[in-house]
Order: sequence, then structure tokens, then C-alpha cells
Amino acid sequence: MSKTIVVGVTGGPVAQRVVEWAVARASARGERVELISVVGGALGTVGEESVVEEARSAAEDLLQDHVRTVAGRGVEVVSRVASGDPVSVLTEAATAADVLVIGSDYRGPEGGRARGVHGVRIAASAPCPVVVVPDLDLGARRGVVVGIDGSSVSEHALRFAAEEADRSGEPLIAISVWTPLQAPRNGLAVYPELYLTNMQAATEEVQALALAGVASDFPDLVVERRVERGYPSHIINELASSARLAVVGTHGRGVVARFLLGSISHEVLSRLSTVTAVVR
Repeated sequence: MSKTIVVGVTGGPVAQRVVEWAVARASARGERVELISVVGGALGTVGEESVVEEARSAAEDLLQDHVRTVAGRGVEVVSRVASGDPVSVLTEAATAADVLVIGSDYRGPEGGRARGVHGVRIAASAPCPVVVVPDLDLGARRGVVVGIDGSSVSEHALRFAAEEADRSGEPLIAISVWTPLQAPRNGLAVYPELYLTNMQAATEEVQALALAGVASDFPDLVVERRVERGYPSHIINELASSARLAVVGTHGRGVVARFLLGSISHEVLSRLSTVTAVVR
């Protein structure tokens, strides 16, 4: 572990929240912070050099403003301007990072979806956990929500979430969601009671097995267990709306798949309720 938090910084209004989140975590964990601003889109056309230089100069000024804002926090903060595709630059920088932090301009349900796909692609392709900070005032929220489905990826998400909750002295809210089988001829969603009871029990068992080691590894951690029927991303975001942090896993693999999130993590990021970590 490099003990470095890499932060992708843009000129958007969420940037200050992103930097503040990263510096606060670094201060609590004894980490350093590297701020990176990416100037992209250069094609090598005639007259472009001066435009690129002006953009780089503006990016350097932006980063220095952020460095000055967090000075005196006891955290080593360095910065650099890079050129190229933001997804590629930040993904490469993340290979030597403990965590990569980026921002989202999502401002809640009334604001619609966040712009662009860079954040989703970065979260899917980065080799380390990616934390996405929305442009929301989280106030005095408490608790860390984590989605558990029994997979190896959700085990990694659980470990990340438990460490974050334990470090901050907050409760860990473990949520496992089961969804009844959908079929064209069952449009009224009428299911045998035995089927529903067994689905609930099976999901509770999966969650209990996943949480078995948490009590011994984190003896002081308060764990709230939730097993619910519904659709995972909806329930995770509902619980996360009052939490400080949400953690989900991603199953991205391979040359193509690594740029794609699983449907649940993708949907959670498209409707951010809080700061959200995507862990592979």
C-alpha cells in the first residue's frame, strides 16, 4: 500500500468537496495526497500549442489554490498537471495509490443525472478503490453502508467499509437485497409464501457468513444488519441518503469488461446519495 490518495481535480464546483474529503481521510490515516488536473483533447493542429499552454497554466493555478486552501492540516499535498485522456491518466496514477478520489456534479434527484461517463469508466478501470464525491452537503451524517451479496468482490467492499467505519467510530450498515424472479407471466408479482420466506432466509444466511469475521477483526464496531426484498441499487441509495459513506463492489475484468461497472454499482453512481466508494 502506497499510503497515497490520488485526487482528480477539475474546475467544477464539486472540486473543493473532493479535495476536502481526501485531505480529511489522509489526515486520519497518515497518508499523503496527490492532486492531478488533466488537460485533454489536444489534436496537434496548427495554433493549438498556445491554447494548451494556457490551459495548463490555468490548471496549475487551480491546483495551487487548492493546495493553499488545505495548508496547515498536517498533510503532505503535492500537485501536478498531466496531458491526455482523463480516464487513462487517472487510471495509470491509481496503480500506485491507496485510493483514487474523483468528483461528480450530481446534486440530488432534482438535478438529474450527472454529466458524462468519465467517472463511471474511471471507477470501473482503476486498480484501487475509487471514491466518488457528489456535490451535496452531507452535514452531520453518520454511518457506512455496504452492499453484501456473498461474492468475493463484496468481501473486499465489506473489508473496506468495516475499516472506514471502525476508524471513524461509526456504525456499519450491512445491506443484502434479494429480488424475486421476474417472469413475463407473473406480471402481478404473486409469489408462493414459501418461496418468499426461503429467499429471505437464504439471503440472511449469505450475509451472516460474510459478516462472520467482522466481529473478531473489529471488536468495537457496531454492525447493523439489514436484509430486504427489492432492487439493490434503490435500497442501497435509500439507506445511503442518511449515511456518510456507501461502499459497493464492481466486477469489471479484462480489456473490455474493466471499463464497465456491474449494473448495480453503475446505478448507484448514477444516483449518488452520499460519498460512494467502488471497490474491486
